[in-house]
Amino acid sequence: MLKTTTLITLLLVTCAAEARAQWVAQVSGTGVRLRGVSAVSRRVAWASGAGGTYARTTDSGRTWKTGQVPGAAELDFRDVDAFDADTAYLLAIGEGERSRIYKTNDGGRSWSLQFQNARAGAFYDCMAFWDKRRGLAVSDPVEGRFLVVRTEDGGRTWKEADAAGMPPALAGEGGFAASGTCVAVGGKSDAWFGTGGPAGARVFRSNDGGRTWQAAPAPLASGKAAGVFSLDFDGGAGVAVGGDYTKESEAAGNGALTFDAGKSWSALEAPGRPGGYRSCVAFVPGTRGHTLVAVGPSGSDYSTDGGRTWQRLGAEGFHALSIAPRGDAAWAVGENGRVARLDAPSKLGTR
Repeated sequence: MLKTTTLITLLLVTCAAEARAQWVAQVSGTGVRLRGVSAVSRRVAWASGAGGTYARTTDSGRTWKTGQVPGAAELDFRDVDAFDADTAYLLAIGEGERSRIYKTNDGGRSWSLQFQNARAGAFYDCMAFWDKRRGLAVSDPVEGRFLVVRTEDGGRTWKEADAAGMPPALAGEGGFAASGTCVAVGGKSDAWFGTGGPAGARVFRSNDGGRTWQAAPAPLASGKAAGVFSLDFDGGAGVAVGGDYTKESEAAGNGALTFDAGKSWSALEAPGRPGGYRSCVAFVPGTRGHTLVAVGPSGSDYSTDGGRTWQRLGAEGFHALSIAPRGDAAWAVGENGRVARLDAPSKLGTR
């Protein structure tokens, strides 16, 4: 009888602990669609979205301050990269001059327009930064090649990478701006971005800060609305997620792994892959590349074995997520101003 009681107690404690591994909704203070999020620490995070909107919390999400960048009411900020409570970059997507990059150094009280696209046919999808001064942004192909702009001075100047260093785009190939995470950076000068289209998905990689690139096929779904939507790296290990965004619950072709820094990719296999199309994925810092979280409109998932198998985290849909550098907090954002927090993602699977 004692053994049975002890076993039941242990099961109840385990189940209760697992139940705590869930997204907890927060009040963002806005009703617009949010597509970008950047977790600076367990207390500080930024979000961005439609209508020129940005949001910031400095108290772990108990309160959020929202605002609109002056002159940007018609813009859609699909990406935000923040470094502290004062410093953040916003990327607006769109054709022509609608593609822009803004920066604040005072917590959003003022914003400077750092970059405004002037290239016909360009459409910027995502950006990423190695540090406060060095970053890059990626556009859909212009004149048959993807366009990359780079900064090395904190965004004061943005310069186009030489087109000769970029492989030709495939017919109908493009990037996806679903979460601002179709580009990732690592180390001192490594960078990757993912693509898709009727001819199939690819991942481009650079080891010289975005000056020159090589491309490798990635075994994700192909089609006009399909391919790589998000990717992340931890050393030489990388994961790419996506699928077909018109088929939100379709798991086939929604992910791939690499263990050689993106030179080759292998598809995620059923039944252990994420539960549908996924728009964002991230490694959890401090877990040595073992733990990942992915989100999409049909729910979220996590992996504790480097992405080989996945488990359901929640059914609520999100567009983007970001995990704090210490792995002690994560935020996800979505429709109608949706913001949610996940505590201690580094402990997923152990609680």
